[in-house]
Amino acid sequence: MALKIADECITCGACEPECPNTAIYEPGMNWRLFGQEHPPLSNDFYYIVPDKCTECVGFHEESQCAAVCPVDACNKDENFPETKEELLAKKERLEADKRA
Repeated sequence: MALKIADECITCGACEPECPNTAIYEPGMNWRLFGQEHPPLSNDFYYIVPDKCTECVGFHEESQCAAVCPVDACNKDENFPETKEELLAKKERLEADKRA
């Protein structure tokens, strides 16, 4: 299941550098996936791109954004349920794209 950043976000930026998939973006910033640029998902606070979030599965024991967030704004996004196997497969696709 992907994570999301809730409205409680104080835009401190602590989460962004911790993401191994570069799934976290600043407010108003376009995001990229598989060579394509997309419009921002939020103009008000940091956001997580669900198609890039693996909850740090395959990298860390816990989601790094949630671990460093000072206001607990990083939560599971119930709109994107995924099994551990699906998250690992997503990780592999993302890693293959980085190598391409």
